[in-house]
Amino acid sequence: MSNTVQRHVLSALVQNVPGVLAHISGMLASRGYNIDSLAVGETEDNHLSRMTFVVVGDDSVLEQVGKQLEKIVTVVQVVDVSSRDFVERDLLLMKVKAPAGNTRSEIRELVDIFRGKIVDVGPQEITVEISGRENKVQAFIERMRPYGITELVRTGRIAMVRSKTEHNASGGTEARGAS
Repeated sequence: MSNTVQRHVLSALVQNVPGVLAHISGMLASRGYNIDSLAVGETEDNHLSRMTFVVVGDDSVLEQVGKQLEKIVTVVQVVDVSSRDFVERDLLLMKVKAPAGNTRSEIRELVDIFRGKIVDVGPQEITVEISGRENKVQAFIERMRPYGITELVRTGRIAMVRSKTEHNASGGTEARGAS
């Protein structure tokens, strides 16, 4: 085990019942663990939800958080996603000042460069949607600050372990899509 402080992405499959989020976040808070990011949503089974959260700490913190989560009756499974090959995304919606003219064109160009979408246009501001890795989203936020961010909301990180790589007949591996 490492004593290096790092960000751990955990995925907890939980029963989709009232109070689960409060119970889990309360348990973590009462033991002094801070949740750096949290996203919760239904899964392919509407009786289950997936909580994806990021905790910061060394491996002993990760181990303790895992043990505490597994004690909770409504928790079905806990996976340390960050210890495996995984795909992660963060979703951002942002309103930015964008009066008609050059400024709006500059912002539109940056949105395109970051592979985002303009999802709403007002007379003096636009609303932008960006998704991607946390560092991409953060870089976009920093590029927009000089224009004037009027409102911003983020989902928190969501993540999934990648599918296993299959070996083809020639002994190589099948290619996967870009993350």
